[in-house]
Amino acid sequence: MLQALNLSCYRDERVLFKDLTFTLSAGEIMQIEGENGAGKTTLLRLLTGLSRPDEGTITWDERPILKQCEGWPEQMIYLAHLPGIKQVLTAFENLRFYHPQATRDAIYQALEEVELAGYEDTVVANFSAGQQRRVALARLWLTEAKLWILDEPLTAIDKWGVRTLYEKFTEHLAHQGIIVLTTHQDLPASTQPIRKLRLSGGGE
Repeated sequence: MLQALNLSCYRDERVLFKDLTFTLSAGEIMQIEGENGAGKTTLLRLLTGLSRPDEGTITWDERPILKQCEGWPEQMIYLAHLPGIKQVLTAFENLRFYHPQATRDAIYQALEEVELAGYEDTVVANFSAGQQRRVALARLWLTEAKLWILDEPLTAIDKWGVRTLYEKFTEHLAHQGIIVLTTHQDLPASTQPIRKLRLSGGGE
């Protein structure tokens, strides 16, 4: 269970959000909405523990994440708006770097799932923006993390890729995972209910 308790965040003299509280249980997905600058990415970084709120607490299984020095990184995966991959490495080497425990076959399968079969040994600096995004997304096929925190995961991928990714979301939720994401795109139609949280960037 992921819980945010009375979160507040300020930027200079501006309130991004104040007294924000929500709980996500196993099998739930939440989409964070808001205009540019409303604080969506800031909230995601708070949920990962990469940033600290000005006020409030974030807990995982009823324990503050900032006090879980061991184990917390294995519980969640964060894919930022930028792909976050190493340009000098191949697609295969990038996934091996982030998931050293994965077998060679598993990495090849993950790349096949995101339509990069045959590009395993290509240096990602030679990839298009969409292909680089796919390398990053392939990590979702390798991770064992229960909590997925995704910043604009649908950017630069085509309709087929969106459908494939959402099928992966559905599978993860069925296995009692939790997803928090931002996106400006419409998610595919599904029977899976999507909770929505809208940030106004004004603390409302």
